[in-house]
Amino acid sequence: MDLIKSIAVAASGLRSQSGRMRVIAENIANADSGPERAGADPYRRKVPTFQRHFDRELDAQLVALGKVQRDQSAFKVKHEPGNPAADANGNVQMPNVNSLVEMVDMREAQRSYEANLNLISSTRRMIQRTIDILRA
Repeated sequence: MDLIKSIAVAASGLRSQSGRMRVIAENIANADSGPERAGADPYRRKVPTFQRHFDRELDAQLVALGKVQRDQSAFKVKHEPGNPAADANGNVQMPNVNSLVEMVDMREAQRSYEANLNLISSTRRMIQRTIDILRA
């Protein structure tokens, strides 16, 4: 039963990291998108959170993607007097997304995803070897 529990815990990690990667990809896709009109806010970076919950059936702690929050840090300001979204001083607010930070977060999420996937693969191999031993 512990092998099944480890697969369930790793699978919850896979789902969580997959959701995290989707949020990060959205941030990267909108990193350079300005506001549609003057006075409008640009895209605001999203920050994924995680929550844990106890699965009574498995008797294990699982992880899930929690609420996706908005990063409240200041927007970047770019001087573009010809931009239709520029204010009276010619400044345009740009998203508060740092592509370098997003790429580091994406790489971390990818590594966590791979670690959970490796755990599932190893557990499946152990189960298969156990079955093979019992058959012999």
